[in-house]
Amino acid sequence: MSGKSGKARVKVPASTSNLGGGFDCIGVAVDRWLTASVSVSDAGDASRVTIKRTGAVAGLALAAEEDLLHLGFTLACEERSHAIPKRVDYEVGSTIPVARGLGASAAALIAGTLLANEALALGLSREEIAAICAREEGHPDNIGPAIFGGAVLSITTANGYAFESLRTHPEIALIFTVPELEIETAAARAVLPPSLPFGTAVAAVAKAAALVEGLSSGDAKLLAYALDDVVHVPFRRALIPGYDSVVAAAISAGAFGATLSGSGSTMVAVAPTSIAARVGSAMRGAWSKVGQAAEVIIEAKSVEGAASGR
Repeated sequence: MSGKSGKARVKVPASTSNLGGGFDCIGVAVDRWLTASVSVSDAGDASRVTIKRTGAVAGLALAAEEDLLHLGFTLACEERSHAIPKRVDYEVGSTIPVARGLGASAAALIAGTLLANEALALGLSREEIAAICAREEGHPDNIGPAIFGGAVLSITTANGYAFESLRTHPEIALIFTVPELEIETAAARAVLPPSLPFGTAVAAVAKAAALVEGLSSGDAKLLAYALDDVVHVPFRRALIPGYDSVVAAAISAGAFGATLSGSGSTMVAVAPTSIAARVGSAMRGAWSKVGQAAEVIIEAKSVEGAASGR
């Protein structure tokens, strides 16, 4: 594209993953957004990458070349064997809390890939972009809902990845409480064991099945069973002061159950829409008792996936 320039704008939603029994494979888009734009050009002799950050990402001290936004841009270029333009200038703002288990890193990676696809007319499909980003993340559970929207089953197959929308009952809501505590995904991964006992694995299979059917039907027993995870929460709960009390508060207020959003620190409950506000207030109160101010987010409708344009 010698001498040419291009621009693009995108927005990508937050996402929750796991939801108890859906470890690394089930996620739901959340109504918090990363918005980004890029201006690219091959004019001039010197190469440069710049980034202006606002909102939840304003405090990030990463060099522009090391930002996940630029990594996604680079991966998209590599996929099409397209040279990276000499000048790449980003602007990015976000309302997605960082290091809280709401898919902030996945959103940034997706945004960069979409920006390259639009600004450089790479012709990548949504499925190709999802595969690129899932491969880089190492697990597809946040990527699926952030790209396709709603609730999504995202799995790694022998030939790549598969993404399938899941039905969610119209009368259930997800209630998130987001504390100030930050949990880095790498640290949360580090506490997981290399293997699980056979009996635990059998229970995990049952809980995953119960989660899919429970989200669709709204069945209280299935959701309560599915949200009581046996794969990752038993090892990560120690990283979250007040985990047990927040779960207990949610259930006492009428929720089917509560668990970690992603690897935390955000907690998510599933409850009838009619009592969602009450559940959120109870969870926030439990956080307060352990010295954590918490924002409440109530998600009672399907959120659209990423969108792009010029």
